[in-house]
Amino acid sequence: MGRSLEDLAIFVGKRLLQLLPVLFGVIVLAFLITHVAAIDPCPRWYPKAGHATIMHCEAQFSRPVPVQFYDYFTQLLSGNWGTSQSGDPVLPHILAGVPATLELVLASLFLMIVIGIPLGVLGAAYAGRWADHLVRIFYLSGWATPTFVGAILVVYYLAPTLGLPTSGVYSAAPPFPERTHMSVVDALLAGNLPYTVDALKHLVLPAAVLAFINMGIATRMTRASMLEVLPLDFVRAARMKGLSNFVVLYKHALRNALITTTTVLGVTAGGLLAGTVVIEEIFQWPGIGAYAYVSLGATGVPNFDGAIAVVVVFALGVVLANLVADILYGILDPRVEWR
Repeated sequence: MGRSLEDLAIFVGKRLLQLLPVLFGVIVLAFLITHVAAIDPCPRWYPKAGHATIMHCEAQFSRPVPVQFYDYFTQLLSGNWGTSQSGDPVLPHILAGVPATLELVLASLFLMIVIGIPLGVLGAAYAGRWADHLVRIFYLSGWATPTFVGAILVVYYLAPTLGLPTSGVYSAAPPFPERTHMSVVDALLAGNLPYTVDALKHLVLPAAVLAFINMGIATRMTRASMLEVLPLDFVRAARMKGLSNFVVLYKHALRNALITTTTVLGVTAGGLLAGTVVIEEIFQWPGIGAYAYVSLGATGVPNFDGAIAVVVVFALGVVLANLVADILYGILDPRVEWR
């Protein structure tokens, strides 16, 4: 049966409604965990505050937890996501960091697709041979490398060799307005080629580290899916027609193999957000991950409002990434019905 835009709209609407309980559950869990973990939090939240401020804070925490959560949740819906250690509202910090983090995640996902998927095809095409073993060593190396170790090694050894910057998004303040707060996009919109190149130089290393560490998911799933597809009759028929190995692999076999890989990549795209916390701190990337690092107590003073806000945004990113993966899954496989 054919599928119309109306079917797609209904499918997306139903999935968005299904996401609401998930987000609510994430907010509840994050709130409870931060409050259970908070042992006498007021002096840590306000280390330089006076006695009156500490007493007010302790009075708030002495109330029943359901009452505290109700107040927090209603404030969350109204746009008040709490305050930071300095007393500034949390939400503007979150909104300011989202574009940079989104740019980093999309760049990493792009590298995972253009490098990881062809490596998976190569591994399947030469299964059990030296090329397959090299591919396996490559993605297992990424899996086995802790995020902070990979980032530090790149900063201290690879970056000086390549002459690439390791902090910030530009080498100097841009002479054009930052419309999207995505460095490469803003430079392109301004038509400024030197700043576009400069922004790409700043983006490539953090994106490459984040992609390398997660590359194995795309590569391994593509390889496994290709190994299932290559023995099928339609692939054999394509070979019997005399088509080149490249056409058989990438035009016929890969389209079917990507059905599974696409779903996994959707989940991975959301999971990449967690890796940005360390990457953004080491590369001084001005995204939400850097704010999360500070909110979780990197400076010795945790901010539970900021921590919960980051968890909510990350959860939203994960569920939206899964929604996109479901849509792409239906597009790639016409047999799947949008319900």
